[in-house]
Amino acid sequence: MGTQGARRVRRSHWAGGNTLSVAITQQEAIRVRWAIFGDIHSNLEALDAVMAECQKLNVERYLCLGDIVGYGADPVKCLERVIDMKIPIVAGNHDWAVCGKLSIEFFNTYAKHAVYWTREQLTETHMEALRTWELVIEVNNDITLVHGSLSFPDLFDYIQTSQDARLSLDKLRTRVCFLGHSHVPVTFFSGPMVSYTMSYEIDLKGFDKSLVNVGSVGQPRDENPKASFGLYDDKDGKVYIKRVEYDVDKAGRKIIDAGLPEILAERLKYGR
Repeated sequence: MGTQGARRVRRSHWAGGNTLSVAITQQEAIRVRWAIFGDIHSNLEALDAVMAECQKLNVERYLCLGDIVGYGADPVKCLERVIDMKIPIVAGNHDWAVCGKLSIEFFNTYAKHAVYWTREQLTETHMEALRTWELVIEVNNDITLVHGSLSFPDLFDYIQTSQDARLSLDKLRTRVCFLGHSHVPVTFFSGPMVSYTMSYEIDLKGFDKSLVNVGSVGQPRDENPKASFGLYDDKDGKVYIKRVEYDVDKAGRKIIDAGLPEILAERLKYGR
């Protein structure tokens, strides 16, 4: 995997919290390929498959959209692998739920079960790492990362409609914002009327601002079981949604063997 380079960090304030601004140094003339991934949900098989694909694609930089834990059977290995990459990571709702920063009152029964089980697997060192992640990160004044929405990051709202997108586009200060949470890849564009596409090849040129949901590594919900992540070429201004096959059966068996709800294994087969 590519090295991340030197980083300069500053914080600025948004209504409700902090935005972490990160400058990752690189030579101006070099075209950089960024891999943006999230919603891993303790699915090691999917994470390994995505990282292997990134190496084939000569990815130089990595960005993580959170929800590394929850649902799946390998929270420790997934968490440690991503932390060891030393990359920008934003907090997801399951990350915050596991470390106690977010109430699970409104989580469904299966998600609650997974949160309680995951807490038992992690050490206090893991918990502290989860607690330190910001909700919003800006990278090189070009890219913004958030798990759910920019309008109220701490509420972990979904961006599923043009109106949802408008609220976040109004808050966006960079060219593009990458996000996850819904587990469905879709892109919204700014303009007099917010437009959208579900294309896997997205040209950001011609739009002042864009919101790109890169889908989910470990629990896709667009009826496609393949792991999903984004590839951003910062020179040609294009984003590519990549899908990767992984050993779904193995990941599912681990979930069942761990005593987690069987439905969490079954849904992986159908991408739901």
